[in-house]
Amino acid sequence: MDPDIWFRDECYQIQGAVFEVYREMGCGFLEAVYQECMKAELSKRGIPFLAQQELKIFYKGLPLQQTYIPDFICHDAIILELKALASITTVHKAQVMNYLKATGIRLGLLANFECYPKATVERIVL
Repeated sequence: MDPDIWFRDECYQIQGAVFEVYREMGCGFLEAVYQECMKAELSKRGIPFLAQQELKIFYKGLPLQQTYIPDFICHDAIILELKALASITTVHKAQVMNYLKATGIRLGLLANFECYPKATVERIVL
């Protein structure tokens, strides 16, 4: 494993929480159900997070009226975006990249619960 991977241990903890929610719930629920389950699982595991925290977006240093509300910000440094879709496309990955650019956060995890036989988590780095 690359020793230079950002937040390796923190990502491992978050991925463990994602996989535990999937083991318990399986696929087929709406994203909102997985958000609620993730909130409980992150709390249970002692992973620091903010759920649906409104973030300011900037354009060339100027704050915009539009804001972004990520599913979770974990460890004050990782955006965790949840999906419950048959497949993740480049559009979903670009969405996370845009969130990273807009907020200045450098690392995102894109978790999808609608995959069978297991959930997927993709690491996205800016």
